[in-house]
Amino acid sequence: MSKTFFITAIGQVPGKHEAAVAALGFAAKKHGAKAGFFMPVVASADDAAFKAALAGAGLSGAASDYYGLTRAEALSFLNQGKDGAVLDAVFQKFSKLAARFDAIVIEGLDLVPTGGALAQLDAAIAANLGSPVILLAGECDCGCGCADLEAAALAVQSYKNRFAEVFALATVTKNPGKAADDKGLAPLAGVQLWGLASAADIVTPLEKACGTICQVKPKAVTPKKFEFDLIEKARANKQHIVLPEGNDERILRAANDILEKDFADLTILGDPAAIQKQSKDLGLNSLLAKARLINVQTSELLPELTHEFFELRKAKGITEEKAAAQMKDRNHFATMLVKLKKADGMVSGADGTTADTIRPALSIIKTKPGCSIASSVFLMCLADRVWVFGDCAINPNPTAQQLAEIAIISAQTARAFGVDPRVAMLSYSTGASGTGPDVDMVVEATKIAKESAEKLFPGLPIDGPLQFDAAVDPKTGASKMPGSPVAGQATVMIFPDLGAGNIGYKAVQRTAKAVAIGPIIQGLNAPVNDLSRGTLVADIVNTVAITALQAQAEK
Repeated sequence: MSKTFFITAIGQVPGKHEAAVAALGFAAKKHGAKAGFFMPVVASADDAAFKAALAGAGLSGAASDYYGLTRAEALSFLNQGKDGAVLDAVFQKFSKLAARFDAIVIEGLDLVPTGGALAQLDAAIAANLGSPVILLAGECDCGCGCADLEAAALAVQSYKNRFAEVFALATVTKNPGKAADDKGLAPLAGVQLWGLASAADIVTPLEKACGTICQVKPKAVTPKKFEFDLIEKARANKQHIVLPEGNDERILRAANDILEKDFADLTILGDPAAIQKQSKDLGLNSLLAKARLINVQTSELLPELTHEFFELRKAKGITEEKAAAQMKDRNHFATMLVKLKKADGMVSGADGTTADTIRPALSIIKTKPGCSIASSVFLMCLADRVWVFGDCAINPNPTAQQLAEIAIISAQTARAFGVDPRVAMLSYSTGASGTGPDVDMVVEATKIAKESAEKLFPGLPIDGPLQFDAAVDPKTGASKMPGSPVAGQATVMIFPDLGAGNIGYKAVQRTAKAVAIGPIIQGLNAPVNDLSRGTLVADIVNTVAITALQAQAEK
């Protein structure tokens, strides 16, 4: 559900700012001091009208807290082809406001033309913030005071093409009653039409639509929106995550970002003096103030962790001396913190191998009851949706039983992250069109998965074998597998082996420019997740958020 709405204008419609201010007053009546105001792009840092709106609403803090970028800064990024930098700056500011306010009125760009880079940016910001859009439009050129709905419909379609959710078209005219006739224009289907004599009159229809607009759930899920929602969910119930690789600058930068956004508590392993010096040199003030730093070699926790590890592994032949040596390994130390509930989850792998991260977890935390193996998924964030791909990182050649198990737990993971699971068991054949050992294995896995789902995940749509095109394209799915509850609408793709899975996720990542979040490890008794050695700061932040959500689910 939306906690925001986005007011912007088509062309040079007078009164857009007045409409936003009036809407802010309406929000303040509903939410009191918990009503906020945000401009993704402001005319300038000294914009008088913007500052007056903040003062009138009694919003405390610096004016810069309530906008993302100035127009000059935004245009500079756009001229360099750095659209993503604009969205990053907007999200960074907006996420802090979202933590403070129950409702936020967002005012779009000033004097947005119906085409061009700024209009595209305005729509992209609305879509990525997941905010229902109220578009203000003006009169037609006929002089009769009626709305120019044909031009407005083109603009509405433009916003929809960029996945923005247009809730209402508010036309400001001398004859507001004529706004009710949409003339059968297709882009306006499902869009409320409001006729206003002045922009400030927007409060009246807002009052009538309040219950509806607050319930709007955007149909499109952009990568930025998905990442933002992860962090919001993590912040709602903060978990404690341990990061063993305090020697890595990317880890420190990510940790500082996490602590600034305040969605997880962190323990970082490494030499505290070295971490503090590097953090200070990098200007990472939040890290210095908030993170718990532990030197694995000298920690007062070593005796307790060593004893517990020895007791856990002595049946496997480990000696106390070997247990003590293992506990001075950062990943074993961190995993024991999770095992003993001194941390809720662990993220590692920025400068180590997957085995370095996973082996301690398998020997110490172990798999959940009913899970014979650990497996992995990637969250594939496309332009307007999220798919779940598994297993793309751990199991080279799963059996039919293991593949069925991966399917069920991947569906559970999907649901935990807000993806409605429809599971496709992938193959090079759809239905009964092909034969061979590989197809037979997927047929058997599908049968087992359906039987398991009846007990573990009632109502789960699962089908296979399906080719990838039949799984995701509605026309192809209807043609190749008519009547299937999954074909053409799959959201969870289960690949038959690691080769197919790894190739598949990387092909989609590179060709569709999807954001691939993962691998997310499934099936362990507590969350431990692996990073690529080529990981970026943003990847680490996302993985910590995911690990926190997994920890929430465990509780």
